[in-house]
Amino acid sequence: MILRARQFEYSFPRPTLLMGIVNVTPDSFSDGGLFFDPGSAVDHALRMAEEGADIIDVGGESTRPNAEPVAEEEELRRVLPVIERLRERLDIPISIDARKPAVARAALAAGASLVNDIEANREDPQMWHVVAEAGAGYVAMHMQGNPQTMQINPAYGNVVSEVQDFFADRLARLAAAGLVRDQVILDVGIGFGKTVEHNLELLARLNSFTRFERPLLLGVSRKSFMGKLFGADVGARLPAGLACASWAVEAGVQMIRTHDVAPTRQAVRMIENILNCRK
Repeated sequence: MILRARQFEYSFPRPTLLMGIVNVTPDSFSDGGLFFDPGSAVDHALRMAEEGADIIDVGGESTRPNAEPVAEEEELRRVLPVIERLRERLDIPISIDARKPAVARAALAAGASLVNDIEANREDPQMWHVVAEAGAGYVAMHMQGNPQTMQINPAYGNVVSEVQDFFADRLARLAAAGLVRDQVILDVGIGFGKTVEHNLELLARLNSFTRFERPLLLGVSRKSFMGKLFGADVGARLPAGLACASWAVEAGVQMIRTHDVAPTRQAVRMIENILNCRK
């Protein structure tokens, strides 16, 4: 299995890729405001690269439940200086966490190599044309609804089979829009239009999504379902996140998106060493 994102290429199986999160926002649920200044965001990204991040994911619009949308001009003002400076200093892929095609296009022009799209449930193919033209990587994430509506009584007949159906449909639509299969990464969208029980069901069945033969990305870092399970505030959810990351690697997930690169790297490398002893 191959992943291609512009000039970058990865062949799987290989060690788990770690995607470090840089939120250039004042209102993200976990670290909103900490890295709102471009200089702080760049410094944070460089630290994560030193800690072992394989990809840096830059976002300028919070997508937490009930987050207010950000104007296109403001989102560009937030992310472009960060991407431009990182491109000069890093030789690893930069991802743009965005759902506006114009923001994705500008970020790719500034040096990004992947588009992390929470709104892969879109009907308009414009975003996919942008990605196809750039030869960029594309994360297709499952979400029920949108950030304003997704946590209003999310319901499924069978969440695992419905996410599987979504991926099958998206892969066909992406191909029709000009993306080659090697560009696509799949994300089950933990916390995006799911209850605690839905999230746990998806985690329990992560191995069922390997049938699509595309890299799987898991993002659970500091998410609220762990807080609901354990009464833990945002800063106290790392142990649960590491458990999920380790479980995911054993289940066949190839990429972990995290706020906490160093401990996550240690956890996934440990589980990889254990799994290698099975061979």
